[in-house]
Amino acid sequence: MAILSVNAGSSTLKFSLYPLSIGQVQAQILSGSIEGLEPGGHPEMCWTFQGETHRKTLSLAADHVFAQALLSLRELLTGLPGAPAMQAVAHRVVHGGSQYRASVVVTDDVLVDLTQLNSLAPLHQPHNLEGVRAFAKAFPGVPQVACFDTAFHATLPEVDYRFALPEALYEEGLRRYGFHGLSYQYVMGVLLARSTRATGRVLMAHLGNGASLCAARAGQSCATTMGFSALDGLMMGTRPGSLDSGVMLYLLEQGWDHARLQKLLYKQSGLLGVSGSSADMRRLRADTSVRAKLAVDMFTYRVQRESGALVACLQGLDVLAFSGGIGEHDVALRLELGTRLAWLGVVIDPVLNLQATGDQVMAIHAPESAIEVWVVPTDEGVVAAREAARLLVA
Repeated sequence: MAILSVNAGSSTLKFSLYPLSIGQVQAQILSGSIEGLEPGGHPEMCWTFQGETHRKTLSLAADHVFAQALLSLRELLTGLPGAPAMQAVAHRVVHGGSQYRASVVVTDDVLVDLTQLNSLAPLHQPHNLEGVRAFAKAFPGVPQVACFDTAFHATLPEVDYRFALPEALYEEGLRRYGFHGLSYQYVMGVLLARSTRATGRVLMAHLGNGASLCAARAGQSCATTMGFSALDGLMMGTRPGSLDSGVMLYLLEQGWDHARLQKLLYKQSGLLGVSGSSADMRRLRADTSVRAKLAVDMFTYRVQRESGALVACLQGLDVLAFSGGIGEHDVALRLELGTRLAWLGVVIDPVLNLQATGDQVMAIHAPESAIEVWVVPTDEGVVAAREAARLLVA
């Protein structure tokens, strides 16, 4: 038997297959993605199996592209040598709201509840749920499990998750939730297995196109930078991060409507908005323009600033961990942040930092560092698979 872990986006579908042995999730045997699922795109499936990578162009009709792509995925899965029986499909779902504080087997009622949260994560939630519906049709009878990015932050204290708003608005669900929870759950598990200090005060930095920080104590989230939506906190690829709400009032006064504001906040800001050229940190590093340099400097500064706030919440720091596409691969950013956090006692070994390329878990602190510093390549897929196994496997 095996569990298929998936992450459905607007134009891509990422998947990994994890076999089960005595009810325990084993190392993945298949991973891949289907890209180009957007209207007018050129769908292509890429997968790695037994150390070999394959690519296949998919000829899909314009209608029901996602559903047809799943048929190609099902064909791939059933054609694997000794193809395992599918125990469940585990879905990454960004928002569980106040109601869903742990992973759950999806029913029609659950889907109705989760659809009400679409406006809180418009870049992710609708596509996550479309994936759940499509997989339920493509794999009839196979349980669909929703694994929430918000669940890891269910331990946030009330002083952290409440806004200073009237009680009636809180009762409507206006509160801080936190995101990137599947990633933080994985990173925390790795740190606890590798470091005796990880039971103390830990700051995890998930830095990528979406970026956030999480402060944890005794392995549990106690503060995080993202809030009611995935817009808050750090500057990101196309999102501004923390923004004075007066800016929104001003733009409303200037005649901006909801659609224009949503596009600004989710797709036109952040690294892309400041640089005017790209949301990709790698491209910005290679760009010598003033605006590109400013975008990189602002991103770094915002991580520095928010790190200080979360360290204050923790009243000190024992472990710092980098994850996410930027955190795992941007050597210069890690070194710069280490320098800016030197007042805490952080000392990064430049040689170890260069060797940490995102392929393996590595400690990169120098022997004299008062703080342990780790690079932990994240694996949200295996966390979702483990959650599904916990719910379904006796």
